[in-house]
Amino acid sequence: MDVLAFGVQADEQPLIEEAFAQEGSYGVRCLSVFLSEDTVPIAAGHEIISTSVNADLGEGVLRALAAGGTRMIAQRSTGFNNIDLEVARELGLTVARVSSYSPYSVAEFAWTLAMAVNRRVVRAAWRTRDFDFRLDGLMGRDMRGRTVGVLGTGKIGEAFTRIAHGFGMNLLGWDVAENPACTALGMRYVDKPELFASSDVISLHVPLLPSTHHLIDAATLRLMKDDAILVNSSRGGLIDTDALVDELRAGRFAGVGLDVYEAEAGLFFLDKSLEVVEDDTLARLVTFPNVLVTSHQAYYTVDAVGQIVATTVQNVADYGAGRQGPNVLVPSAG
Repeated sequence: MDVLAFGVQADEQPLIEEAFAQEGSYGVRCLSVFLSEDTVPIAAGHEIISTSVNADLGEGVLRALAAGGTRMIAQRSTGFNNIDLEVARELGLTVARVSSYSPYSVAEFAWTLAMAVNRRVVRAAWRTRDFDFRLDGLMGRDMRGRTVGVLGTGKIGEAFTRIAHGFGMNLLGWDVAENPACTALGMRYVDKPELFASSDVISLHVPLLPSTHHLIDAATLRLMKDDAILVNSSRGGLIDTDALVDELRAGRFAGVGLDVYEAEAGLFFLDKSLEVVEDDTLARLVTFPNVLVTSHQAYYTVDAVGQIVATTVQNVADYGAGRQGPNVLVPSAG
């Protein structure tokens, strides 16, 4: 039996193929296209499919999958806000995800974004390609002694906090529950308004839920320092991008680093360089000199992807053996 894997990046394919070959019970067919209403007919006849976070697993696609014989969906991500779990349950589809992988991959990349915008690295690199070695406009700030606000102090937020502690920063945190490891580093938990108003760097590490959608909105942005640095390596929907653009147009913020975007589906992971991108908000966003946008690559290290693939293979093996593993979101109807 072959597993059909959608949305596989070129770097991922050999890792996926090797992992399934070592498991031995399943073959795998890797596709670069993402699962959507247009591509779902390809899945017909495949009992098990694997998807990425940008797959469309809404009601229409799920019903088409079930009608085509699919019984198990193994998502290669921690997030699952793209899956209609109620419809999957109604259809008797088993759904599993990757509960965790290397938190360091995302935490380190979040700091990469923060430091890149702080020290104007992209602008400097473009200048030197043209043999322009001036320093005008490249002045950044030391992180030591400044304040970082971490929204979400789970495994990734904790890893991000440890790096901040290494920089010698003052640590503020917000979460539904305090992380003792973060408090041991000197983190002080505060309410959101105080965190926004007091932080020089703000980084988001919370899941996208109805309660966190547009956690960063117009009112929140106005609370932040004019020279703050804002970083989002979690989920695009945490930020009201139109409100962010309005603040950037007013000349606010020392830097904004975004690895995710709320309307990234159909854009990120794809080559759109020869097309006209019709998303006016994104087109405006990338024109600001103090903004750095990357294409949802924070997780993309050989370590993290290797763990994601290994967990996905285990999820498939558990399904085949009739076991309900720890990563199941919707259990088998049988």
